[in-house]
Amino acid sequence: MAKQSSNLAALPRAEVCAYWVLSFGSHLYSFYQLHIFSKEHEAGLERQFQLEKGFLIWGHKKDPTDFEWSFWSHWARKSLLWTLLGHAVVSRLASFFIPEFRVTALLAYGLLVACCAVGIKGLGVVLGHLGLSLAVAQLCNPALSWSCALLLLSTLHIPPLQEIQRSWYQTEEEYYLLLFSVAVCGLRFISFSLEHCWRPLEAGGLQQQVYWLTAYSFYHPLFFNGPILTFKDFLQQMQVPVKDRGARITFLSLLANAGRICVWWLIAEYMIHLMYMHTIQANETYLEILPPWALGGLALALVQFFYVKYLVLFGVPSLLAGLDGLAPPKLPRCVSIMHSFTGMWRHFDVGLYHWLIRYIYIPLGGSHHGLLWKMLSMALAFGFVCFWHGGHDYLQYWALMNWVGVLVENGVTILISSPLVYPSIERCISPAMRRRCLALISAFSTAMLILSNLIFLGGNHVGRIMWKRVFIQVCCPHLLQDVHCCSCTRESKGWCTVAPPMLAFLYCFAQIGLEWEHNPP
Repeated sequence: MAKQSSNLAALPRAEVCAYWVLSFGSHLYSFYQLHIFSKEHEAGLERQFQLEKGFLIWGHKKDPTDFEWSFWSHWARKSLLWTLLGHAVVSRLASFFIPEFRVTALLAYGLLVACCAVGIKGLGVVLGHLGLSLAVAQLCNPALSWSCALLLLSTLHIPPLQEIQRSWYQTEEEYYLLLFSVAVCGLRFISFSLEHCWRPLEAGGLQQQVYWLTAYSFYHPLFFNGPILTFKDFLQQMQVPVKDRGARITFLSLLANAGRICVWWLIAEYMIHLMYMHTIQANETYLEILPPWALGGLALALVQFFYVKYLVLFGVPSLLAGLDGLAPPKLPRCVSIMHSFTGMWRHFDVGLYHWLIRYIYIPLGGSHHGLLWKMLSMALAFGFVCFWHGGHDYLQYWALMNWVGVLVENGVTILISSPLVYPSIERCISPAMRRRCLALISAFSTAMLILSNLIFLGGNHVGRIMWKRVFIQVCCPHLLQDVHCCSCTRESKGWCTVAPPMLAFLYCFAQIGLEWEHNPP
């Protein structure tokens, strides 16, 4: 479908405007219905989940149950904002006074901050993983490097080791900071090891390898949470002298980017003040009784909050990396205009996508060794992402859905583009109608994509209830009026009242996504 969408016909402006109005309006109305439901059940949600007192909107409480947002907000207030600001100051001073030692200054600052954040023992864990990865990389054997990396990452999920590491800290937040840091550094160690196996002399001798691997691993803006930058890109970009760098970021551009991040942060905070989507999705009873529009609002709110959250979490370090002359991966694209599994992987976490392509998909053969090798390459890439995130059962379902989704999309693309099918389509269907058909197919793909994302964000129970309420239950008008009907049960509710409108709006979302690709801003 990607090839088809790259050669799209333009639609009448009025039609495109109608898609925009319907897409935007459906978001607002579904969010409003979820807000109403949140306020109606606020007392019960507060008893069960302990909503926090809000600070942005007078009289509103705040949903604190998104672990990742609460976790990084806590660390931002505690130290991260100050250490990131300190990194910017050190980088500017080093670039001005000692440009030839700028990387060394950033390395020393990154090590110091890491030691303060995760402690001496936590720093020892990271350095231990670094040393083992470096030692195995000297053998220049990719299979051994991968085996070492997977063994090191697996230590994050061994209960006795987890208890030992927890005992080093007074709070769970400190332990999880170490866990996240080691997991993200694991990707960097794999990147360095494989690059060294492929091009042993690129980073110089052993002393230079230690230097650059340490600088790469402890580069402070990207240390704790990414985004992911490959060792090759980091090395090439950081070796460019300060005086030879291209146009510098102007103060106005810096201010505009910082302002955008503040707006994204405000949007995320407003969302968890107005809609208690994370507490609702944690309770199966509320998921079962959500009205249809509020149910759609919940699905949209969860994935939109995830998107806005990562605009902030990736936006801040990317801004600082840009000041240092690095080219960080692009920020995530809005999930509401994602109309395929393939597009989601390509455009959400761009750094992770490039990492997977470079270090798993291409080395395994990708699409150059036939269909079976392509399927295997994709399966191992999704399997690794599942393992890296923890390998829980809901992550396995999520990875499987994504693998199948990408396979189906590739299969449909191959079928439509084949010499036997495409000439007939081109002869019988106008370009504008072909685009509408593509959007209709994409609506079904988007529905499955949202379902997989809900499983990733909320667990199997969220996906199961969403699937049941949208696709399994059938319509019974008596239930809508709470009238007893002997031929109807509580399970016989919803297909004709939920699924067709949902697919219609997803069709509009897909058209907006296709328009965005056809005429990018």
